[in-house]
Amino acid sequence: MASTFPFAAIVGQDEMTLAIQVVAIDPSIGGVLVLGDRGTGKSTAVRALADLLPPIQVVKGCPYKCDPTIPAQACPFCAASTGKAAKRTTETRAVSVVDLPLGATEDRIVGALDLEKALSQGIKEFLPGLLAQAHRGFLYIDEVNLLDDHLVDLLIDVAASGENLVEREGLSIRHPARFVLVGSGNPEEGELRPQLLDRFGLSVHVKTPQDVALRVEVIKRRDAFDKDPLAYKAQWQSENNKLQKRIVKARKALATVVVDDDMLTLCARLCQQLGTDGLRAELTLLRATRALAAMQGDKAVQPKHLKTIAPLALRHRLRRNPLDDTDSGERVQRCLQDILVS
Repeated sequence: MASTFPFAAIVGQDEMTLAIQVVAIDPSIGGVLVLGDRGTGKSTAVRALADLLPPIQVVKGCPYKCDPTIPAQACPFCAASTGKAAKRTTETRAVSVVDLPLGATEDRIVGALDLEKALSQGIKEFLPGLLAQAHRGFLYIDEVNLLDDHLVDLLIDVAASGENLVEREGLSIRHPARFVLVGSGNPEEGELRPQLLDRFGLSVHVKTPQDVALRVEVIKRRDAFDKDPLAYKAQWQSENNKLQKRIVKARKALATVVVDDDMLTLCARLCQQLGTDGLRAELTLLRATRALAAMQGDKAVQPKHLKTIAPLALRHRLRRNPLDDTDSGERVQRCLQDILVS
């Protein structure tokens, strides 16, 4: 398995790394969409996410990595062993960050009949797909804006329900598929469908750094990694461990972070002024500001947290104004500033 670039060594894309850490703290935020220029470290940052995630407890032998503490969400494998609950054992596994290749077939994504067993042994058995592998983890789609429409529809259905239903070749399988969707792409190559765009909690726009010293530093770090990936990763391991401990600590503190009515009113006024559809934007602001406050060690959500999170949570939810070519993130900040001083 190829070694991933250490997350702690990424420089020059602070907004992107912040969004990824916030979603790692609270996956219910709904994932991250990273759009921007080619060669700006989008895929590198997402694949490095695995190093920040603490391992999880799963039912031993379960192909879907079911949570042993939530039997109600059991898969067919765990449901079949319900009568043997006393003998059920657990094991520790790393959280999955699963790549969904652009050319992947529907069978590869949702799962299908195991043809090898069917032909060699005459056994009709389900072969889990990428959605099963991503359960309780992250599903990463590079060039997400180029994904076929029928696969977009499929992902929207599963992301909304948290379950994958497969009915084909005489099989009828239903298994849990709760994952955080992470997508990246270049907006010049095509736009996302609004239905899929709305499923991402946070959106980040990355640009090529213009500071010469920063560009040189990025080149030096990447060159050092390419020369000896294992040694370079070991060099940054202590910093990665610090980030992981910070995320674990923030997860534990999440339930105690206070979000008072004044902050909720501020979030609602901001979304109302910007004209966002539905209430998903307010829920995303609530969860993301709370996660950021927990990460920074604050006991309550404050306007400073909203100032940081609002552009990430709202820029992809704004309606286009042909008379205003201002960057959508700047529009959010401008509107928030007006509300704060009013």
